[in-house]
Amino acid sequence: VICRSLANSSYGIKRKSPLQNLHLVSRSIHHPCYPSSKFQRPPLRISIQLFSSLNRLPLRKTKLLNVKYGYQFHRNFWLARLASRLLKLRYLILGSAVGGGYTAKKTYDQWKDMMPDLDEYKWIVPDFIWELDEHIDFEKLIKALPDADDLAKLLPDFDKIGESFTSLKGFFSPGYNLVSEVLGASDLLLLLGSPGETAFRATDQGYDNDKQYKKVSDKEKIDQLQEELLRTQLKYQRMLERLEKENKELRKLVLQRDDKGIHQRKLKKSLIDMYSEVLDILSDYDASYNTQDHLPRVVVVGDQSAGKTSVLEMIAQARIFPRGSGEMMTRSPVKVTLSEGPHHVALFKDSSREFDLTKEEDLAALRNEIEIRMRNSVKEGCTVSTETISLSVKGPGLQRMVLVDLPGVISTVTSGMAPDTKETIFSISKAYMQNPNAIILCIQDGSVDAERSIVTDLVSQMDPQGKRTIFVLTKVDLAEKNVASPSRIQQIIEGKLFPMKALGYFAVVTGKGNSSESIESIKEYEEEFFQNSKLLKTCMLKAHQVTTKNLSLAVSDCFWKMVRESVEQQADAFKATRFNLETEWKNNYPRLRELDRNELFEKAKNEILDEVISLTQVTPKHWEEILQKTLWERVSTHVIENIYLPAAQTMNSGTFNTTVDIKLKQWTDKQLPNKAVEVAWETLQEEFSRFMTEKKGKEHDDIFDKLKQAVKEESIKRHKWNERAEDSLRVIQHNALEDRSISDKQQWDAAINFMEETLQSRLKDTESVIEDMVGPDWKKRWLYWIGRTKEQNIRNETKNELEKLIKCNEEHAAYLANDEVTTVRKNLEARGVTVDPCLIKDTWHQIYRRYFLKTALNHCNLCRRGFYYYQRHFVDSELECNDIVLFWRIQRMLAITANTLRQQLTNTEVRRLEKNVKEVLEDFAEDNEKKVKLLTGKRVQLAEDLSK
Repeated sequence: VICRSLANSSYGIKRKSPLQNLHLVSRSIHHPCYPSSKFQRPPLRISIQLFSSLNRLPLRKTKLLNVKYGYQFHRNFWLARLASRLLKLRYLILGSAVGGGYTAKKTYDQWKDMMPDLDEYKWIVPDFIWELDEHIDFEKLIKALPDADDLAKLLPDFDKIGESFTSLKGFFSPGYNLVSEVLGASDLLLLLGSPGETAFRATDQGYDNDKQYKKVSDKEKIDQLQEELLRTQLKYQRMLERLEKENKELRKLVLQRDDKGIHQRKLKKSLIDMYSEVLDILSDYDASYNTQDHLPRVVVVGDQSAGKTSVLEMIAQARIFPRGSGEMMTRSPVKVTLSEGPHHVALFKDSSREFDLTKEEDLAALRNEIEIRMRNSVKEGCTVSTETISLSVKGPGLQRMVLVDLPGVISTVTSGMAPDTKETIFSISKAYMQNPNAIILCIQDGSVDAERSIVTDLVSQMDPQGKRTIFVLTKVDLAEKNVASPSRIQQIIEGKLFPMKALGYFAVVTGKGNSSESIESIKEYEEEFFQNSKLLKTCMLKAHQVTTKNLSLAVSDCFWKMVRESVEQQADAFKATRFNLETEWKNNYPRLRELDRNELFEKAKNEILDEVISLTQVTPKHWEEILQKTLWERVSTHVIENIYLPAAQTMNSGTFNTTVDIKLKQWTDKQLPNKAVEVAWETLQEEFSRFMTEKKGKEHDDIFDKLKQAVKEESIKRHKWNERAEDSLRVIQHNALEDRSISDKQQWDAAINFMEETLQSRLKDTESVIEDMVGPDWKKRWLYWIGRTKEQNIRNETKNELEKLIKCNEEHAAYLANDEVTTVRKNLEARGVTVDPCLIKDTWHQIYRRYFLKTALNHCNLCRRGFYYYQRHFVDSELECNDIVLFWRIQRMLAITANTLRQQLTNTEVRRLEKNVKEVLEDFAEDNEKKVKLLTGKRVQLAEDLSK
């Protein structure tokens, strides 16, 4: 119709139609068959102007030239001139077409470049929108809608209404010409307009501006018109509500199908879930960042028992909070994240269990869980807690937002409460409300006197301008019954009673006070109350200011508006902070990557595990050499002092072998296996420590040293050697020591060398002891000017006397007799040296030990040629080399023991140690305090700040 009217008007057709007096939207839907539309078709007025490419030239007549000189034909070139003019016209048209096409193409390209590329933003629209036509039969839905004819039948008689309004023109000066507006747009206006808020405006160009409008006071016709319009609006409002309900069911069906995995692409995490997750992350940061005070959330505050929790439950559409009669139930802040989903469920941030809010058993379990968490969060000696409980509620039709339910404000501390309960509640409320982007949902009990309100003063202090406060009056049904003057409620809703300002004022009813009521019954009761309430009928309250549904829509709109305004600013602030931190990092650590404490721990963990694995790459030869050397250092003193020396002093071959066998057997049964295991365990520790503490050139990072040391100590503490190892080792050692058969000369020479090295080291130690006893010799006294002490002089005289005794009897026994001690003492006293008998015996022990070791070394040299006699069991030979055989047995036992321990190390103990190290690292990974203690320094802290 629009196109036709435009086309007709372009050709100069003028029609006198009511469209000229209608609103722009009304003109676009004007019905041509309306009875009041009388079209007059005036004569066609078409202005035609003949146009030619020659019209710019002056018109002149074509004349024939007369030939004066002889007879000649008259030359007429008008045809050629006309052809040239026509050709010129063609070139002009062709040039204009080419130029115009080029210009149009260039303009199109410029517009195309200016348009943004929306392909990258397709993810914003969920997948089910693109596939909506697969699940919803739009043709069926369109057929279900009423036709234009049916709508026309439902409409009132606008002819009569128009006649009535013709007599009322001018009653309202700006825009009370209702008939012309309704005539053209009645069907769209009633479908789109909300009750009581549609403004009917039109301009009537049929009347002259100089005439004055007539004033009529016929109220009956106005009342009839309003009632008829109200009935029609209510009828279409019910139709819209029915369509909204069907749309809600269809959306729920689509979400359920998508939840079952019909679509190949999964729906991305909803925006509200991501936003709530950001709030949870920021709330875990240090208080010095103050990040939790910059992003919006809806803070629900109010006096105790004012109905805060009930309002929140109505918004969440489930009775999810524990309830009590007058006592304090909300003991800690509860953050509730509302989002849309196919099922009505609730779950905690730190738990995977879903509570089905459509089942009473799950609702009771959820209320019990919230109460338990609240009580556990309250410290001993306190009544309320600052710890926030995070809860997520999903369901079809829920408004997406984040709400925080705070403990109710109290005026008096009763018995059983902590003395600082009132101050603590005030500090918690102020901490949340001082956020400049927090929306304050101020809950006021309408059934009590306004003068008893505490929370309104607190809210007015935190938001004096009321730019982020929404006031909610609860228990309006009780207020209407109890309040003597209903205008007092009107004053509260209009913001004239309380000394506070707000963005909006709402009146709600959250039940009859029965805790067993369902949400549906409360909704029905609320709607029924407001439909029959005098407050609404007498226009004390407006329709959009009542019911929790309108409240939740308003809060959600305000919440997302503030989110859009604040998130970008907060992101810019974070970017600026991060830029400063990155600059500091680049200046201090230009060649290092930014690794926070957790990333550094993972890097150290890998290094430690690599070092443990490197233990398996140690060669068997290296293990056996270390084990054999360390074991001999541990047992050599016992072998020399308790086995070899006592047996060698018997001066009899048979007695020597018998003594050696007995002592070796006792040693093997009691001490040797245990000593061997201790040596192996200490060797493993030393090698592990060497790998852990070894610096690896430039790649070494000393920031891990404390962590590695702690891991090493804890792993060694947990590691225990296999208990069965000693039993198997005892058998192996016993068998090795019983073998006396030396197979070849090489082993014989190796035993002699082993014996010589051992005796030489013992002789050197003995010489050092004697030197300390008698003092420096004459060379050191002359060269270094060192003198002897009195005791050293006495010991030196005693030593000289004892050496004379040994020279007199080279086969002297290892111990001095009493008469010999007396003789030595008397000889020294004769020279003026007083000596104690104990000093004589002590000096004799070292002198004889030196003498014996020198004799044994000389015997080793003699036995180098004795392998031939050994093979013949020393028959027909005075040479006896039993001590060589003993040291060969000891040497062989050490080699076999080292081999056995090496096998236990590489096959069992290294793997068990690696397992212990992994367990220690896992325990450290879960202990944040341990990581903070072991990974410290400016570099770690700066990386942590960057990560945050």
